[in-house]
Amino acid sequence: MYSTSFSFESILKKTFKDKNVLITGNTGFKGSWLSAWLSKLQANILGYSNRIPTNPSHFGLIESFLNIKQVWGDITDTEHLIKTIDEFEPDFIFHLAAQPLVRESYLDPLNTFKTNSIGMLNVLEALRLSEMPTVGVLITSDKSYKNIEQIWGYKETDSLGGNDPYSGSKGTAELIFNSYFQSFFKNNKSKKIAVARAGNVIGGGDWSVDRIVPDAVRAWSEKKPLLIRSPNSTRPWQHVLEPLGGYLLLAVNLHNSFLNSGEAFNFGPQSDQNFTVRELLDSISESWSFSEWLNESKTNKFSEAGLLKLNCEKAEKLLNWKAVLNFNEITSITSSWYQNYLNNKNNSKVIDFTFEQIEYYMEIYEKRKLKQ
Repeated sequence: MYSTSFSFESILKKTFKDKNVLITGNTGFKGSWLSAWLSKLQANILGYSNRIPTNPSHFGLIESFLNIKQVWGDITDTEHLIKTIDEFEPDFIFHLAAQPLVRESYLDPLNTFKTNSIGMLNVLEALRLSEMPTVGVLITSDKSYKNIEQIWGYKETDSLGGNDPYSGSKGTAELIFNSYFQSFFKNNKSKKIAVARAGNVIGGGDWSVDRIVPDAVRAWSEKKPLLIRSPNSTRPWQHVLEPLGGYLLLAVNLHNSFLNSGEAFNFGPQSDQNFTVRELLDSISESWSFSEWLNESKTNKFSEAGLLKLNCEKAEKLLNWKAVLNFNEITSITSSWYQNYLNNKNNSKVIDFTFEQIEYYMEIYEKRKLKQ
């Protein structure tokens, strides 16, 4: 926990300013927002990614305005990753590199398991071999849990598993993490690592295929109806800055103490903030002149969870973190980012409203955060 005598932003800046921070998967949706946030905090950032995954790309639009150096490499390339970490000597590592899509995991299960499982293994092996004291926040997913469609939120001690290749690959990554921690890091106070689990993030700048918000933006901006698979599925929707704020606070906590090294933490919305896909679209569509959608659930040949919910009491108690945005705020700032982008396809404008939303979030968090 941190003292309430310091602001949220000042706590983060005190920890990350002038520090070497490695972000794997920095060119992806969450990685690009984390890169922007840490750049705003004046960290020295090294990005590690194999490609820019979408076009357009949030990272591609803002890269030139960030304090970041880029290394292109595959997270499954053990020797290259070890060499990169050895040369950069990071104070912090945020491991986000992943194959992040459930539907893609059915089409290419081998690559999904390689990227998500071996990728975790390589980061941990590089940390084991490094002589640099390092804090590692390693991201998996809420889909790591064995989902039995329970109505109460999954706790960090619940069973891991997964029926689809994506979920299975993330569960495997968790087993690798636990094995490495127990074998090599449990008594090593110079290497402090933890797992962060989150999922179903939305926000401006996501252009991935088979994600509900970017699919809607693409369709509606072209005056076409959106086809959706599971309108009644419930998800713990949260804005991308919510879990990223949790990852940053987890890193602060590990930086200050060894106590939570080896632990896993959930980052999700408050328990009353679970909404269906239908409700999400209804809320986002309010700011679009054209917003038709059609149900194609009968054509969905891939199995997807109907209900997924997290219990985040551990992060609330040990990290002084909780999600602070309500559902309407989440959909409003998400939609406004896309509207700004579509109206101002200028890179300097994109970085402006990206930084503005980060600033807005830190101010909201400061007003609503937990009090000690």
